[in-house]
Amino acid sequence: MKYLFSLCSLILLFSCGTSESDKKAYPTTGQIERLDPLLDQIISPNAQIEVIASGLTWAEGPLWVEEHQMLLFSDVVMNKVYKWTETEGLSVYLEPSGFTGTFTDSREKGSNGLILNQQNELVLCQHGNRQIAKMDADLANPQSNFITIVNHYEGKKFNSPNDLIFDTAGNLYFTDPPYGLSEAMMEDPKKELDFQGVFKYDTQGQLTLLTKEVSRPNGLALSPDEKTLYVANSDGEKAVWYAFPVQGDSLSQPTILYDATDLVGKEIGFPDGVKVDPQGNIFTAGPGGIWIFSADHQLLGKIKSEFWTSNCNFNADYSTLYITADDHVLRVKLK
Repeated sequence: MKYLFSLCSLILLFSCGTSESDKKAYPTTGQIERLDPLLDQIISPNAQIEVIASGLTWAEGPLWVEEHQMLLFSDVVMNKVYKWTETEGLSVYLEPSGFTGTFTDSREKGSNGLILNQQNELVLCQHGNRQIAKMDADLANPQSNFITIVNHYEGKKFNSPNDLIFDTAGNLYFTDPPYGLSEAMMEDPKKELDFQGVFKYDTQGQLTLLTKEVSRPNGLALSPDEKTLYVANSDGEKAVWYAFPVQGDSLSQPTILYDATDLVGKEIGFPDGVKVDPQGNIFTAGPGGIWIFSADHQLLGKIKSEFWTSNCNFNADYSTLYITADDHVLRVKLK
């Protein structure tokens, strides 16, 4: 009887000490390609690429919300924001998310990039509405009520704001490619700007065009010291990542972080979403998956997902990387 009691106690102790994530097994995919031993300091040698959600149309804009222990991300085609949690899995969080009218011929009408502002409000790049907006509702009770932040430059509507970041002062940077227009994109008669821009919208409400020289500006991120702005160009004819020196409200002549044009057509994907960790390591979607560069711009390796990969983001303590890839959401544990 004493042995049975001890055994039951041990089982109970083990069960209580087992987290939900330990109990749940997810399918895995792809492989991690290690090009430099320094990658072992970022991703453990035994790390796997887990598939935590699937069945979407085109997943984008992952955002971890620590307060609610949830991952939010856009399904750009279906005009929805989804929520994923470890305990409840996948559910619709917000619909509609990027277009609130009655008709549009937008090829990708939903929201794309998502971020929280300094007031802990959800801010969205809205393809269909062609604007940056914030959700006028609490994060715990989402509603498709939106307040426009900015929607035009010099009296002309944006193309389709795609991705966005805030600096520590609260200034907003965003890109504006044509992907949310109709299938005609560059020839869409509703396209009012004759360029694709990277913009800064400051805390005083001043909008500045930083550059219109990037043909398809997509993902963007700031270095930890905010002296460099990384911009991905999702153009098959010039598939590069740029590193722009930041000079107040302007950008200096960029250097090329990496030119992946030769890989277009050989591996699926283009330069897309970009994120930077506190050490300055750069994680960015590109041909074949997520590319990882060191702070001094050395290519360390790739998370090769086997899917067309759009974007990525970290959890609060940078121990997990979430990845949106075609109709899937993936997860990789970091050191």
